Amino acid sequence: MLSIALAGKPNAGKSTFYTAATMAEVDVANYPFTTIDANRGVSYVRTECPCLEREERCNADNCEDGKRYVPIELLDVAGLVPGAHEGKGLGNQFLDELTNADVIVNVIDASGGTNAKGEPVDIGEHDPLEDIDFVEEEMDLWLAGIVEDNWESVERKSRSPDFDIDEVLADMLSGFGASPTQIAKVLRELEYPDDPIQWEDDHREELARLVRERTKPIVVAANKIDVAPQENVEKLLELDKPVIPTTAEGELALRRAAENGLVDYDPGDETLEIGDGVNDAQREALEGLAQTMDEWDGTGVQSALNYAVYELLEYLTAYPVEDAAKWSDGSGNVLPDAFLLPDGSTPVDLAYAVHSDIGDGYLHAVNAKSSREVSDGYELEEGDVIKIVSTN
Repeated sequence: MLSIALAGKPNAGKSTFYTAATMAEVDVANYPFTTIDANRGVSYVRTECPCLEREERCNADNCEDGKRYVPIELLDVAGLVPGAHEGKGLGNQFLDELTNADVIVNVIDASGGTNAKGEPVDIGEHDPLEDIDFVEEEMDLWLAGIVEDNWESVERKSRSPDFDIDEVLADMLSGFGASPTQIAKVLRELEYPDDPIQWEDDHREELARLVRERTKPIVVAANKIDVAPQENVEKLLELDKPVIPTTAEGELALRRAAENGLVDYDPGDETLEIGDGVNDAQREALEGLAQTMDEWDGTGVQSALNYAVYELLEYLTAYPVEDAAKWSDGSGNVLPDAFLLPDGSTPVDLAYAVHSDIGDGYLHAVNAKSSREVSDGYELEEGDVIKIVSTN
């Protein structure tokens, strides 16, 4: 399962985002370091289900009238403070927790209502632009420190006649989630001395930055847009990096209201329909939230998760079936499963995602939409429905 980590300074709204996206109860309070131990839960990315191409909707548990929700892991960790890479605050614990994440959502307080340490201040007092590069800078410096601490071993191994810097660095950085392919690509971008003994701090820091960019891409969730000054959000959106306007509190309120039958709302909807059973105070609050959603195309929580997976990681959704005509499994369940795979994946990759035994016994695959057999090298597309034929 793909893992998305919520990062940022304390009190920016990470735990509220996490609660809204998972509906898991966690501590949420207006003071730094509410979260001490990392929270792990299941959330979902949303895509269009292929059942929209059929006369009847599928009966999958995670499909709401063609809105398909595919599970991912969501991780909420302790907040960063300046100097986290040196161990300040809960820095080392925070950064260690990020190593297994595939992508990061940097939750910032777009209202400017918390200072650099996450302490409450008046709305607009702090410039949220200062928080944009905060997470990646701390991660880069932390990883550079790890590279520096282990560089002596690289120098030692370089004396071997079969020394391969790609292999040595891939081994050293595997704990950070860096694959040999990613390390090879990074080294092609980096100018560095052939002899590791001649590497300087600048080389190691640039190596760390490039590795972090490839292994931990970041999307910014500009949170608290419901109370943020308009100019703050506009400045954030003008930046040359992905920024999603977000109200985690708004999303949480909507999900709870939907559970209680007060609104008609599915995660990721850009609008909501208020029911008849609300009181005057609830109606006023929901109408205010509806205005915020109308201005920013929703609450942004689902959009941030979707952007992280489908845009930054460039993943797609594929649907394995046993019956190519009915798009069903052996029990007649239509489109029961959905898998997230990297762009460029093939039917063979999908077979292994279903089960290693299915992959080992792979024979061929059929595109259920076209009813045609596809080659082993066929590159899957978003929403493909694939029948896998296997000996197992």
